[in-house]
Amino acid sequence: MEKLDTTLWAPIAGGLGLLYAGYLANFVRSRDPGTAEMRALMDAIHEGAMAFLRREYRAIALFVGVVFVILAVPNLIPKITTGTAVCFVIGAASSVIAGYIGMQIATAANARTANAARTGLSEAMGVAFSGGAVMGMCVVGLGLLGVSVLYLWLRDPNQVIGFSLGASSVALFARVGGGIYTKGADVGADLVGKVESGIPEDDARNPAVIADAVGDNVGDTAGMGADLFESYVGAVIAGVAIGLVHAQEKGAMLALAIAAVGVVASILGTFFVRSGSGASPQTALRYGTFASGLLTVAGAFFVTQSIYGDLRPFWAVTVGLAAGILIGLVAEYYTSGREVRKLADSAKAGPATVIIAGTAHGMLSTVLPIVFIALGMIWAFQLADFFGIALAAIGMLSITGMTVSVDAYGPIADNSAGIAEMAELGKDVRDVADALDSAGNTTAAIAKGFAVGSAALTAMALLFFYGQAAKLESINIMNAHVIAGLFIGGVLPFLFAALAVRAVGRTAEVMVTEVRRQFREIAGIMERKAKPDYARCVAISADGALREMIVPGLSAVVIPLVVGLTMGREALGGFLVGAIATGVPLALYLANSGGAWDNAKKLIETGHLGGKGSDAHKAAVIGDTIGDPFKDTAGPALNILIKLMAIVALVFAPLFR
Repeated sequence: MEKLDTTLWAPIAGGLGLLYAGYLANFVRSRDPGTAEMRALMDAIHEGAMAFLRREYRAIALFVGVVFVILAVPNLIPKITTGTAVCFVIGAASSVIAGYIGMQIATAANARTANAARTGLSEAMGVAFSGGAVMGMCVVGLGLLGVSVLYLWLRDPNQVIGFSLGASSVALFARVGGGIYTKGADVGADLVGKVESGIPEDDARNPAVIADAVGDNVGDTAGMGADLFESYVGAVIAGVAIGLVHAQEKGAMLALAIAAVGVVASILGTFFVRSGSGASPQTALRYGTFASGLLTVAGAFFVTQSIYGDLRPFWAVTVGLAAGILIGLVAEYYTSGREVRKLADSAKAGPATVIIAGTAHGMLSTVLPIVFIALGMIWAFQLADFFGIALAAIGMLSITGMTVSVDAYGPIADNSAGIAEMAELGKDVRDVADALDSAGNTTAAIAKGFAVGSAALTAMALLFFYGQAAKLESINIMNAHVIAGLFIGGVLPFLFAALAVRAVGRTAEVMVTEVRRQFREIAGIMERKAKPDYARCVAISADGALREMIVPGLSAVVIPLVVGLTMGREALGGFLVGAIATGVPLALYLANSGGAWDNAKKLIETGHLGGKGSDAHKAAVIGDTIGDPFKDTAGPALNILIKLMAIVALVFAPLFR
């Protein structure tokens, strides 16, 4: 047992993840997409999503090319080698490939899910979840395969960290750009279609409806996939690097082996996602997540005992995984059930009370997750020092394959409900699609909470890795430069969130104007005698997203460099601590308040407080509109911000005095 060789476990597990993704993709494509009208809607969503992705990736490629040249020029940055530059490009390319494949299948699964809903809930659930699982398995497959092969080749995590820098660069632009796209379209569609014109959600008469459907995919499939891809690889690389310091080669091998166990556990966990025998979609998804977690714990026990001979690292992994699940359950509590019913009841008095209640609701939702993160870090540190914190981050992210699968299921279910509405498939089909969509809304909130928790632990592991690279034994809080860095880092998440929310607002203003123009000038839209100009709304969202993502994206790279170059490496450490300390609770607040407003609106739409068209519904739509850029643009992007800044500090540490 002590001689167990796990050297190839990680690349083999990564390859298995990709093979399983291929199997699921073939399964989805073999399903019937339905009527000619359903195929046409699916094709329109697919073409819009892929067109935006190609434009977005071209813009990202320019940034990647510039950074590659900076990293590759010999002696331009001390201690940076060509290997780091190569790893950077491979990391960026891996994230792009995962997003591209995931989007291809997600946009092929929506009509197939809607058509399967004509047969029953279980069949539709199988198609929707399989479509989402392609994204999940591509994320962990490409991530673990890339990190493990590069480490086994270079044997130097200081070079392999370039892989994480590439993944983080793509993730930030994808998350911000996708979030601006989806919420610019969503806000425009809701305000003019539902509030002003009184037509249902996903009504084909709404010119922004296709842009909204496209946005669900570019924001919540490609964007979330890129987000957790960079969290995943960052945690694994930090675990390898700190493991080498803590226990030499067996520490690095333990980090890779636990990640490998998590991939296999996520694959097995997908077989527990079954909605037959009366189980609701939400229950089925929860079974899959819990099964993946339990299998990971069992596997981690085995490999820790075999490689390490000491179970303290195993308990650190378990602490991280437990903290992630608890944070997800807190997010579920605050975005469903009794809490959402209370928030919906506040809509009886109008939009102001909904906004006040939702704001307080989101603030309260940050308390328990922060306590879990703090306790998790303390326990993990006591078990295995900073290696314990790194292992806790890997533990929390070990079931990323399942987490992304569940989250990517959401936009597929949402799109299938929209197609069922636009293709007029009937109430029975729409009820099945709505049940899938409702589960997707709740699981999306859980995934967002999970992403924030993993970001916190990963950022702390990267912070320690930075301390090693910068040769910092401690950070002196009584140093004026450190305090200044702490305050600058603390305010940056607010600046970043403000830029992202304002970008959504500007794009939504243009969208609202265009939808109003079409309703006013194109005769016969409301009578279904004329077809709206969907392409114009798709173009508005795409142009707005690509234009507005530049400044927030560059700020995450430029500001840490400026702080490090002007104030020194210790002040930059304080800067990173400040960004983590404010960024994590702010991200939780934005995600949970937005999710609660969304589900309060959906609760009223089921008939509560008068249902659709009531005054309470109109007030709830206003709350949901405010929450949209919170939960789908600014909040998720903060996860990437705090990790990307830590990685930038780490890579460029030799430059700082």
